[in-house]
Amino acid sequence: MTTLHEPVVTTTPAELSVWPASTTEPRPGDLAVGGVPLAEVADRFGTPVYVLDENEVRERCRTYRHAFPDAEVLYAAKAFLCRAMVHWTEEEGLGLDVCSAGELELAVTTGFPPERIVLHGNAKSPRDLETALRLGVGRIVIDSPSEIARLAAAVGPDGHQKVMVRVVPGISAGGHEKIRTGTDDQKFGLSIADGYAQHAIARILDQPQLRLTGLHCHLGSQITSVKPYLAAVRRVVGLMARLHEQHGLVLPELDLGGGHGIAYRPGEAALDLTALARKVRAELSDACAAAGLPVPRLIIEPGRAIVGPAGIAVYRVLAVKKTGDHTFVAVDGGMSDNPRPALYGVRYAPRLIGRASAAPTAPVTVVGRHCEAGDVLAAGVELPSDLRPGDLLAVPVAGAYHLSMASGYNLVGRPPVTAVRGGHARLLVRRESLDDIRRRDVGL
Repeated sequence: MTTLHEPVVTTTPAELSVWPASTTEPRPGDLAVGGVPLAEVADRFGTPVYVLDENEVRERCRTYRHAFPDAEVLYAAKAFLCRAMVHWTEEEGLGLDVCSAGELELAVTTGFPPERIVLHGNAKSPRDLETALRLGVGRIVIDSPSEIARLAAAVGPDGHQKVMVRVVPGISAGGHEKIRTGTDDQKFGLSIADGYAQHAIARILDQPQLRLTGLHCHLGSQITSVKPYLAAVRRVVGLMARLHEQHGLVLPELDLGGGHGIAYRPGEAALDLTALARKVRAELSDACAAAGLPVPRLIIEPGRAIVGPAGIAVYRVLAVKKTGDHTFVAVDGGMSDNPRPALYGVRYAPRLIGRASAAPTAPVTVVGRHCEAGDVLAAGVELPSDLRPGDLLAVPVAGAYHLSMASGYNLVGRPPVTAVRGGHARLLVRRESLDDIRRRDVGL
């Protein structure tokens, strides 16, 4: 008697191109990351759950250190921060870029050296500045003229604080208009073109408590071309040359920000880090030589490019529903744990995990559980046509701007974060419980 088996299609290398390097398929359809099956993580910690590959994070930190050996590399904490992430970053020799008292306090109380931290933000609160000065933050990036007097007064007549100025080079770059910050029509920084940057710098030089160490610019996010960074180098060095002519000022630092683009789906473009390092170094050297200036120390601020590809979000299917020509697959998370598709149309490549399927694929829309028509995690993606409630879906490249942008919508509670390494999984951030939510609700 012959037993017939359905053919099982295993995952191709191309399909795993956006997954952590440690990803394997020990059994058809059952993916493991860091030696831990994702289905086991879901069973142990519940869903939705974020999974971080610790070795992937560390290796990406090292990649930046090797690509920019003479630069200062600051991890942009806004992408994702927890105490373990602070610890990994510090151990791998990176500094930190923070934008609130909360991020700063978490880092310093975890043991991160405050002198290796840079604070920036377009509207720093009095608490932000007070915390930065109290903890001894390395540099504060001035973003508006009003911050100059406020900061000088907070430092006091006998104090000193290193500062940088965020300038706007007038360059449009980034994956969506909502994440382009290098143009003159958005809220960040001081324009080079209209002279506001030069005026602010002149005011800073009149404040003896403030020591100006350099210029800062950030063009946007999800940039996949080197060219905008080279244009920014030329324009910022041009401003440095004018400052030298007017004030005899030689600034020792130039911060080019981050925004380094990554692939969210197989086949998508990502920024070539090796080319970026080589070409920016050459452009900076040439521009400074032409201006008769010494080459400043370069600072870069990768966030998404370090932690994004190291993260996976795992959901459980709650319902499968056909409406007309559309098939909706509803999961137990959504825009409260990943608002990015609703905010600026990010597209992901979820896949079935935990079991093999020989069913043909069909286009479906993966939606969340929230009371919004825009609560869509992935539209028009190919998934097995036999998807059913109880199945697990995993979304790669979920390490950046998921938990950090998560909300309390519908009082669902934010998911936990787990780390995997060497076949072991551990909890980094526990799930937000109903008890957590009740404790904050103190009124009657």
